[in-house]
Amino acid sequence: MLKIAYHPIYTHPLPEGHRFPMLKYELLPQQLLHEGTCEPENFFEPKIPNDKHIVAVHDPEYFYDLLNLKIPPREARKIGFPLSEELVARERIIADGTLKCCHYALKYGIAMNIAGGTHHAYTNRGEAFCMLNDQAIGAKYLLKKGLAKKVLMLDLDVHQGNGTAEIFRNDPSVFTCSVHGAKNYPFKKEVSDLDIALSPGTTDKEYLDILEDLLDHLMKEVKPDFIFYLSGVDILASDKLGTLSLSIEGCRMRDKMVLEMSRNRSIPVQCSMGGGYSPDIKIIVQAHANTFRLAQRIYF
Repeated sequence: MLKIAYHPIYTHPLPEGHRFPMLKYELLPQQLLHEGTCEPENFFEPKIPNDKHIVAVHDPEYFYDLLNLKIPPREARKIGFPLSEELVARERIIADGTLKCCHYALKYGIAMNIAGGTHHAYTNRGEAFCMLNDQAIGAKYLLKKGLAKKVLMLDLDVHQGNGTAEIFRNDPSVFTCSVHGAKNYPFKKEVSDLDIALSPGTTDKEYLDILEDLLDHLMKEVKPDFIFYLSGVDILASDKLGTLSLSIEGCRMRDKMVLEMSRNRSIPVQCSMGGGYSPDIKIIVQAHANTFRLAQRIYF
């Protein structure tokens, strides 16, 4: 059974200026239920996780400053949200969704978080609307529990996973791979184990050709036994924050390639949704919904 982490807090505590792009967290489950892709039993509600899983990745001083809303103003401005207790709780609950997805992925082959993909969160700071790195927390958890030995962080959001690259810079058990827009934020990139920076205007064929070669290389050279997939849909031509020019079909084919590869090789995959900022919310929901439709078709 496809298990999907969703909590109402994913949407509601966000400040007024940020509510539109976050509507997808509310609309996406509704769409999946309405069209029959999912049933209510596919969804589970994450909770506040044990802090020990978070401080295994993030500096305790940073984490407890975050909990107590004592982040210095300059650092808080980099996060981009006005900090509140509910917003910090939201981030912790997102992380728990990904943690629980790890176990569901091991059981069923795949599990998905409606939110997450907070890849701009560093060990000791947050930025760009990311405070805690949910997939990094999941990866460290699996490794500490002995549930994985070689983890692949496959980040296909239009923005480089700079926080993830920093967190695992000196960890050979995690291979960080980011395919992103060369001219997109962050403008000062970190160094992942493998970075592929794409030119503005990259379209479906070029992107998918690069991805096909990349996936073949990763399977041969990295040989992961668990994959964290960040499936941001901000690679679309319509995205107001992206520089790439993929169609909805091109984005769907990207997901199909990743999920079929994982399924065919029996590698568990945890999927977090990442970014999506097209002006038309229907495009965002459609592109994200395709990922869930494919997961149901390929795995179940």
